[in-house]
Parts: sequence; structure tokens; C-alpha cells
Amino acid sequence: MPDLKIKISDLYKIFGSNGAAHIDKVRNGVGKTELLEKHGHVLGLQNINIDIFAGRIQVIMGLSGSGKSTLIRHINRLIEPTTGQIMIDGKDVLSMSASELLHFRRFDASMVFQKFALLPHRTVLANTTYGLSMQGIEQSEAEKRASHWLERVGLAGFEDRFPAQLSGGMQQRVGLARALATDADILLMDEAFSALDPLIRADMQGILLDLQSELHKTIVFITHDLDEALRIGDDIAILRDGNLVQQGSSQDIVLNPADDYVADFTKDINRARVLTLGTLSHQEPSVDGIALDSALTLEQAMNDLAASEKEAITVTKDGQMIGQVTMRDMIYAASRVKAGDGDTVTYR
Repeated sequence: MPDLKIKISDLYKIFGSNGAAHIDKVRNGVGKTELLEKHGHVLGLQNINIDIFAGRIQVIMGLSGSGKSTLIRHINRLIEPTTGQIMIDGKDVLSMSASELLHFRRFDASMVFQKFALLPHRTVLANTTYGLSMQGIEQSEAEKRASHWLERVGLAGFEDRFPAQLSGGMQQRVGLARALATDADILLMDEAFSALDPLIRADMQGILLDLQSELHKTIVFITHDLDEALRIGDDIAILRDGNLVQQGSSQDIVLNPADDYVADFTKDINRARVLTLGTLSHQEPSVDGIALDSALTLEQAMNDLAASEKEAITVTKDGQMIGQVTMRDMIYAASRVKAGDGDTVTYR
């Protein structure tokens, strides 16, 4: 189990002139609509409890107004909570002094915004060195680091351009390079790709996953798009009207939606692209099968099995055989059809 990096406990945010005075009302059942209509306050977050582990991508998702952007801004205290606790590496962010908070924002947690947040009068290189300058890094060293990260995100040769000379996708690459250049352990990404065209968005998701496979940052990623959440998230938390309605792995969310709200998110998902061989409980091998790793998606596994001359897949994990599945098993899982008596596939 990875180390616990961020622990959010009993977090509430009520917007208004005296949010603290209305905490007990919310705890006693007053909802978002009633709080606004009768008391003139807006419920942003209600009793949020999330553990975020080091080196993983935690996706926070929900529809507009669900509280997801409010939540991420609590982690670096761009928004102050009404009550609750946020622990990072065992230290309470909410108890930090002004100087400690400034150090935390400069060195420990970088942020990538939806609207890029580039300085239009600065070149690409100067935008990328901005966070390093705030850290007090010497200019020559800052430019060296910035150039490295611009190359990593595919912008070598664009150092002297200005943001207005770049496409939206290229501007967001600058934002990502700027965040990575500070070498912060935590990367906060607030709908960072949602303003991009679909193809560019998919490209940026791929860049992020490639970098994460090497860097192992703790990433909190906000999105309203379940496809995006399922592609990049190690763990997913779904918010509705400021409440946390479900959290778990992508496969937990797809296989076992907590309520109709979550089920509506998942109903049109291509399950074969999300579920892996490891989600099926496996019978003992009875035929000669093609050996595939348990982390492989069903879509990939079905293609590999169809291209082989084998009748089944022998599933392995860490080099050890853990069972066997057939094409029929995978079709059942991908199509949501539960197996009947005598069938081998079940969900877990």
C-alpha cells in the first residue's frame, strides 16, 4: 500500500457572511437548496473524507456545481474551509502560518489551471521559469530546468514564442511544464484539459500518463468527464451537490455504482476499455491458453485472444498464474450480463 500523502477529514465549506453559524443545520439535514433559500448561504462541501496516496492520480469528478473545484482549492488554501482538517505528510495545512503556507505553495504543491493562466507578456521560457523564480532559483539554472521540461512536453524550439502565438494545447503544455519544473511532490490540476479539443485533450492525457509513469507525483485531477477520469485515474471520487457519493478504483465505479447518479455517469461507458482481466474471478486452467497479465484491459485481451490460436487466456500477475478466462467470460463482463448457473465469470 502506498504511503498516505493527503488526508481530508470532515471538510465543510459554506459560502456566505457567517458560514460557521450554519454548520449544525447542515449536519442535521439542511440541504443545499434550503440553505440558500432560507438562510442565504451556499453549501459548497459537506463532510468530505478522502485519503489520497503518494504517487497516485486521484481524480475528483462531478457535474458543474458539485464542489470539485472548490475541493481542490482547499488543498493549497486558495479557499479557506468552514471547518475540517487537511493533513499533508502528517502536517495540518490549515494550521500553517502565512510564511509556511507560502513555502508550501512554492515548493510542495504546483497547480495547473483550466484557462492556462500564462502571463501574456512573457515568453514561453519566461512563463516556465516563473515558479522557479518564486523559489529563488538563479536565472541560469531556472532556464536550464525550464528548457528540460519544455522539451519533455514537446515544446523544444518554442522557448521564445509568446502565449498568443501558441495553440490551446501548446499553451497547456507550457502550464504543465511550469508546474513540473518546480519539482513539487503534489500536482493540482483543475480541469486542466477541459478547454481543449478532443484530440488535443487525448494527447495531453497521454503526455501526463507517460510523465507520471516516470515521476510518480501525487496528482489531484479535477474533471467532469468520466472517460477522462477512467483513463487517467488510479482512484476516483465522485461529488454531487458538495457531497462525496462514491470513491474507489475505476473498476469499482463501473461495476458497482453507488446510486442512480453514478450509474448515469457509467451507463454509456465501453466497459471493455475499463475492466481488466484481474476483475474476473478465474477458473482453474483446463486448456492451453495464451498468457496475459491481469492488468490488461478486456478490449486488449479479446483482441489478443482472437489473434491467437488459443481457446482461453491464462491470466498472470507478477509472473504467477492466477487462473483462466475465456472469450465468453469477457463478453459477459463487457456487456454487463451477469453469468447464470454453471458459468465461470463473476465480478470482484
